[in-house]
Amino acid sequence: MTSNNVTRMLESRKVPFTALEVPVQKLSALEVAELLRLPPATVFKTIVSKREKGGKPILALVPATSEVDNKALAVALKEKKVHVTTQAEAEALTGLVAGGISPLALINKGFQVLIDSSAESLEAMLISGGQWGLQIRIAPKDLVQLTNARFAPLSQTK
Repeated sequence: MTSNNVTRMLESRKVPFTALEVPVQKLSALEVAELLRLPPATVFKTIVSKREKGGKPILALVPATSEVDNKALAVALKEKKVHVTTQAEAEALTGLVAGGISPLALINKGFQVLIDSSAESLEAMLISGGQWGLQIRIAPKDLVQLTNARFAPLSQTK
């Protein structure tokens, strides 16, 4: 099984999780759901966003079947405007490659984490493990505790 800083951190904090391996390549959340035969609504992608006036960058977690709704995200953050970064900006801000950006790999790195409220009712959700080829199945409440995240309506279905 793949082990990295994320899995070691979860083990050291005794957080229940399952590491799932997928092909080591950039996969969309929908492709991950298909490969692992999971409902797309339980597989979340991490979208890096920025506030218009600067401040903490944002990690918005939304289901595979959705896109970040910038207006809803701005409302949740009490900001006038936010925008999704380009792939290059996201990689520069996080130090991670797109497809491997994970809130678990960015704990204490100055990001504000918001999770789409659809996750609140889930027993478990799947997120990137911080690198290509590794997905982490974790309870939303544990993810909230680890990342100081909060739930908010953030997405619109594609």
